[in-house]
Amino acid sequence: MIEVVEISRNFGKFQAVNQVSFRVQKKEILGFLGPNGAGKSTTMKMLTGYLQPSSGDASICGYSITKETIKAQAAIGYLPESAPSYGEMKVEEFLRFVGKVRGLNGKRLKFQIEKILEDTSLKTVRNQLIDTLSKGYRQRTCLAQSLLHDPPVLLLDEPTDGLDPNQKHEVRKLISQLKEDRTILVSTHILEEVEAICSRVIILSEGKIVGDGTPEELLSKSTYHNAINLKISVQSNQDAQQILLEIPSVDKVEISSSQDQTLGFVVFAKQGNFILEEVKECLDQNKFKIEEMSVEKGRLDEVFRQMTKVEVP
Repeated sequence: MIEVVEISRNFGKFQAVNQVSFRVQKKEILGFLGPNGAGKSTTMKMLTGYLQPSSGDASICGYSITKETIKAQAAIGYLPESAPSYGEMKVEEFLRFVGKVRGLNGKRLKFQIEKILEDTSLKTVRNQLIDTLSKGYRQRTCLAQSLLHDPPVLLLDEPTDGLDPNQKHEVRKLISQLKEDRTILVSTHILEEVEAICSRVIILSEGKIVGDGTPEELLSKSTYHNAINLKISVQSNQDAQQILLEIPSVDKVEISSSQDQTLGFVVFAKQGNFILEEVKECLDQNKFKIEEMSVEKGRLDEVFRQMTKVEVP
């Protein structure tokens, strides 16, 4: 559905995107993740045909974005960063205007407007000026315009940026529902967004791809993958940390909290092995009372920092 082949973009001597290549399959939600300035929005703008690549090409549903731009754009629904719209228009008026620009008219346009107002929960504000809407509703309105022509590909640039937790939840829920009929590329720097909605993640740093995999595959690269979070009751003469370190599959043990006779630990596994049973058995044998015990999947923020770390000369 989306194929990007060695696409690059230069601004003078500065190379914002450097020979990026990837594919996105049908019904996939790909998270395009990276720090500010990594080249995410520049890549999105090239995929929409708004910016011409300095080299390389991309295709949308088989249409080259550089050679068959109009056909490629017809297959795209695009939510730009900051959700731009016309504040002096009412919500329905704005959708009608965008629909006509997209070539919709008559019964088809009316049907699509009603469907999209329903899908994006905008019916209650359909006659309200966009300027008077909350940020969450403005975001939904701009998302609604990207869906009007029923595109097979959605490009969403920072779709929940600046929204409150409830608004973020609603937008993410809607995006998850949309994947049944579409291919979705979501550009974001919000790590929780990736874990919440994405089936695959590409990490971009300084214009290059530095990571590509499912959220689970990226989490498995974390030193916290399969680590045990532990709280136990201890006597003053018991060295729980040393006892845990003697387990063959344990790499290291860090004290995370200390209160009265309760100690908290993070027990790290060698090579991410599953160590829950061994740790529990060791604690039972040494008569420790377990207060809390849980296994970590890993920490995406740690993986993200490692992959996007910029070396300072």
